[in-house]
Amino acid sequence: MNNLATATLAVGLGMAAPVMAQTTWTADKAHSSVNFTVTHMVISEVNGLFKDFDATLTATKPDFSDAVITASIKTASINTDNDQRDTHLRSDDFLNAEKYPAMTFKSTKIEKTGDGTYAITGNLTIRDVTKPVVLDTKFTGQVVTPWGVTAAGFKATTTIDRTDFGAKWNKALEAGGLMVSKDVRITLLFEFDQQKNVGQN
Repeated sequence: MNNLATATLAVGLGMAAPVMAQTTWTADKAHSSVNFTVTHMVISEVNGLFKDFDATLTATKPDFSDAVITASIKTASINTDNDQRDTHLRSDDFLNAEKYPAMTFKSTKIEKTGDGTYAITGNLTIRDVTKPVVLDTKFTGQVVTPWGVTAAGFKATTTIDRTDFGAKWNKALEAGGLMVSKDVRITLLFEFDQQKNVGQN
């Protein structure tokens, strides 16, 4: 094959190759939540959530296998339905919300682990300490809402050691064990709305 034919074929193949458009999705905060659970005095569990957060997902593939996720959570928005406890959690014993007003997550890798399941690796930053975490994630479905918005749902879980991020307060119990577990179980329930691209009708 001569050089002209080779060049012509290369151009033709390039023109035929599909161009995958990147889509952007933002969290519908009215239908999303950032939840956590810790063990209290060894025998019970306390649940809480963060009421103020933002999250964005970008992807070119329809199965989200190349997705990039970023999120920011306002630490002062922590809520465990107990004012005295929430004030303590905002203090330097735990989150120090005044000095560190946000904790962030940015994905670095996504692996498809099954039909609609993913392992999402990313960097979690709390109190200016950054550690890698893996979110076990399930894609729960995609629909077009009555308002014409395409929405996609995800549930993600992980467990972190809060002391790795400088939230080290605790108290030993006379019967053994600690007042608050080091492990924090995190459950993310997110509904993302697809955004229209510039120039899209």
